[in-house]
Amino acid sequence: MVSAKLYDKLNLLSKLSLRKAINNQLLIGSYFYSKFRKKSYHAGLPRSVAFEPTTACNLGCPECPSGLKQFTRPTGNLKESFFKESIESLEKHLIYLTFYFQGEPFINPKFLDMVQIASRKKIYTSTSTNAHFLDYENALKTVESGLDRLIISIDGTDQKTYESYRKNGKLEKVIQGIENITKAKAELKSRKPYVLLQFLVVRPNEHQIPEVKKLAKKYKVDLALKTAQVYDYENGNPLIPVQERYSRYRKNKDGKYEIKNNLESHCWRMWNSCVITWDGRIVPCCFDKDAQHQLGDLKQSSFKSIWKSDTYNHLRNSILKGRSEIDICKNCSEGTKVWEN
Repeated sequence: MVSAKLYDKLNLLSKLSLRKAINNQLLIGSYFYSKFRKKSYHAGLPRSVAFEPTTACNLGCPECPSGLKQFTRPTGNLKESFFKESIESLEKHLIYLTFYFQGEPFINPKFLDMVQIASRKKIYTSTSTNAHFLDYENALKTVESGLDRLIISIDGTDQKTYESYRKNGKLEKVIQGIENITKAKAELKSRKPYVLLQFLVVRPNEHQIPEVKKLAKKYKVDLALKTAQVYDYENGNPLIPVQERYSRYRKNKDGKYEIKNNLESHCWRMWNSCVITWDGRIVPCCFDKDAQHQLGDLKQSSFKSIWKSDTYNHLRNSILKGRSEIDICKNCSEGTKVWEN
């Protein structure tokens, strides 16, 4: 039998059409041409977007503005009617759709309805969850929605370690969520969604990496170890792992920390993807968590006019001149290894 990981890759490839393949080549070609010229040239439309189902979250994780309730932008839920309207202008060239930016997706009562809409349009759909709302009924609905990938965050193998980062969280609910989705897939005889456990490696839990690998094996799901972004890292941070391979930062001889990324003057994300907030604002990427770099509003302008706008082109040109001078880029992991499977 084909492994779950290979099936997932084949499933993603099945979303391709001739039009999407041509668009993808236009994106790649214009990206490398821009790198060579050091001046933005853009052909094609994004092959990947992230829609934000909600900014609300039930947990209070450190380093997360959603959990800490530190947004300056409003909190709310993505409306199904707005999503329907927006996806119609994107579906012909879109291959991959992530239902996640900030917040817990399952808090939005229409979340799985929107997944189903995208799935019927032959778009690969993915989301990330803390699994606290993944009871058996929701697990069945998740499978029925056609969701292609489900990332479940599990950042500890005992309650004390888990809640040291996932504040207000219950590990038993995460475990139950894993069991529920596995049972629902079996009941509905479905190989989707591809379930991937995500273990965000921080200093309090790095000693449990062998244990979480055993846990993933027990439930017959794949595991990804992910490096963590922290904000105040220069003078060290209690969340930075001791094992440097699992850290986005390195310690210099003077005792100060720096990001491992060399922040070269280019960014593939700016050519192939973007983020759409719950209220329709377009921002360049997932590192602009508070939507400070708004490039347009889908409720006022068409997607194509925003994507091809002078405002967007100005940001692309700024990145080609020097990513280290842009605030959201200074702690960026683009171009570095973030996941370890």
